[in-house]
Amino acid sequence: MTLSLGVIGLGRMAQVILHSLLEADQFKSDEVLGVVGRPGSIKRAAEYFSTDFSIVDAQDPMSDRVWDLPVKLLAVKPQQLSQIKENCTSSTNPEFAQKPLLISILAGVRLDRLQSLFPSHACVRAVPNTPALVSAGVTGLSWGDEVSVDQQRLVLELFRPISKVYELPEEQLDAFLALTSSGPAYLALVSEALADGAVAAGLPRYLANTLTHATIEGTVQLLKEKELHPGQLKDMVASPAGTTIRALRHLEKEGVRSALIEAVVLAATRSKELS
Repeated sequence: MTLSLGVIGLGRMAQVILHSLLEADQFKSDEVLGVVGRPGSIKRAAEYFSTDFSIVDAQDPMSDRVWDLPVKLLAVKPQQLSQIKENCTSSTNPEFAQKPLLISILAGVRLDRLQSLFPSHACVRAVPNTPALVSAGVTGLSWGDEVSVDQQRLVLELFRPISKVYELPEEQLDAFLALTSSGPAYLALVSEALADGAVAAGLPRYLANTLTHATIEGTVQLLKEKELHPGQLKDMVASPAGTTIRALRHLEKEGVRSALIEAVVLAATRSKELS
């Protein structure tokens, strides 16, 4: 049987995942059905793709066909979840004698809730992050009890082209999300602040931004390739009575390290609250 894919919600992350699947020829365009909330969203969603596939709004009778597909990607906003009702004509895929697969990328929505809302499905939680837009993301996966080995293999194949994949117990997904999904926003804030500092010190804006990005990229590459602990790199750069140690002293005084730690903890707490 040729696998078919339904995508429920076509926001940015769903677009990135689906685009990767179509580019890699893991699914043909005529094997995909996308469902969006309103008719006006169809054109906006279609503009992202170079190949045509079926996109309908949730009021279109054709949208019910998504429930008969063996694989679904659930990508609506968490607050819209209560509006989604499964409508399966059969609870299993006859060829594989297993429940159809539902992959949720909804933040904070736990497997037990997914399973209660979609009892005819085997459910997976996936936590991708924004760098997947440039195939440099990370994705955390937690498996529901009824997900088969073949289905696990399929899910891994879906996310590996755009991200490194980590299989985790569900209780670790909130921390994973707080670091990896929210983390790009923290780093963007730090990047912006560093560039602002360079502008304040006399560099033109375009050069400040370029140098900030190059410095962050080079630092990450150095940490990875030399397998350095961040503290080791900090000590390599900070010479006695030099410029770096004076700046680090100020950052410690202002509580930057503590603020970043608390940011991750607060994001993880919020993810738990959403569940």
